[in-house]
Amino acid sequence: MRMPKLPPLLAKGMLEAILVLLCVVFAFTAEGFLSFENLLNILHQIALMGIVAFGMTAVIIANEIDLSVGSLVAASGCLLAFLVYKGMPVVVAIPVVVIAGALSGAFTGVMRVAFQVPSFITTLALFTAYRGVALQLTGGFALTPFPSWFETLGGRIGNVPVPAFVLLAVFALMHFLMRHTTFGSAVYAVGGNEEAARLSGIRVGLVKVLVFATLGGLTALSGILTASKVMAGSPMVGTGLELEAIAAVIIGGTSFTGGVGTVRGTLLGVVFIGVIINGMTLLDVPSYNQLIVRGALILAAVLINRLQETQA
Repeated sequence: MRMPKLPPLLAKGMLEAILVLLCVVFAFTAEGFLSFENLLNILHQIALMGIVAFGMTAVIIANEIDLSVGSLVAASGCLLAFLVYKGMPVVVAIPVVVIAGALSGAFTGVMRVAFQVPSFITTLALFTAYRGVALQLTGGFALTPFPSWFETLGGRIGNVPVPAFVLLAVFALMHFLMRHTTFGSAVYAVGGNEEAARLSGIRVGLVKVLVFATLGGLTALSGILTASKVMAGSPMVGTGLELEAIAAVIIGGTSFTGGVGTVRGTLLGVVFIGVIINGMTLLDVPSYNQLIVRGALILAAVLINRLQETQA
């Protein structure tokens, strides 16, 4: 059965049009939506999810998936709190946690490459295991050993949210990596046709390990910023983050079958989700209704992107 076609004028830029329409609707219905302070709030709200989503983009373009990132955010924040509690300076503990996150991601890649275990299965197991690690490190309670200055990393300098700067820096880095380096080209080649990539001399296994390691490091960074935001290593944070990150990537036009997608598109998807959440919050929409509306709008956006993909 053939998929229906969008009208030519609507086939391109539909997601951007929907985002603009949402902003217009919220501007007239939600008081203060377009205020500078609220726009900064949106950036603050989407930063931690966006950092993970940029890494997830590379993984999905490589035709893989990672379901463990929400739990890894919690485990990373708890590991940071545990190391600081044991006497390690925060400035030393931060890179240790990022490296640990990268190694955790690399483990998924190794399981995929060396043992042919689907990344869906490995990360589904790690989804539970990382949450258990977080609970073990903290004894099931929030651990709060951080100095007062640490709050700045997940907070604001003046009115500007620091995580927003991190989000934009990670976006610039991942955009450059995926669009202007041989590694980025290799990721697209592996996701588009793994066997053809292998025959052309690309080290497919190494590429897959590296995309998972990149996502692991960025997830650990998000976990550090989350710990700063709540000033604690909490085993309860990050719940549902993996689904939001994957949704943002797919909304942004990345194909679930690999080989197609952009970090820029993911940024658009992240903003799309952030605008929906913020606008409905300002309108005092009950949380259970918010979930229904978010699900419906995300499904509609994905469907439109799918129609655009079939017409490309």
